Amino acid sequence: MDTKDLLHKHNLVRTSCRESIIGVMLQSGVAVSEEEIKNKVEGNYDRTTFYRTFKTLISSGIVHKIVVDNQVVKYALTETDNVDVQHIHFYCNECGQVNCIEGEPVPAVVLPEGYKPVQAELLVKGLCKNCSHG
Repeated sequence: MDTKDLLHKHNLVRTSCRESIIGVMLQSGVAVSEEEIKNKVEGNYDRTTFYRTFKTLISSGIVHKIVVDNQVVKYALTETDNVDVQHIHFYCNECGQVNCIEGEPVPAVVLPEGYKPVQAELLVKGLCKNCSHG
């Protein structure tokens, strides 16, 4: 899917900033930080335009946030039609790359009576296939 299709699918108007941000994320193929996106975005967008655009892409479900820890936050394109579909994220301790692991369900968590889960996130840390060969 290209930037035009993603924006159309989510009923968003095409703007150069939106297309640039999505383009960077499509090219990266893995989750990226806000800073990495800012450094690669084509065009000269002021800070407000960039952040409003980024916020719109997140709230529309095109992009989702992955919190690795209190210092590392990455963003990835949402591959599925349903933003609420939960999936596993993998963080490589060696290279710092974050990948969405599609097709593997997030294990169910049994909570005490009276608790109602709304969202579950699973982050697995270890060595990716490239770093574990060494």
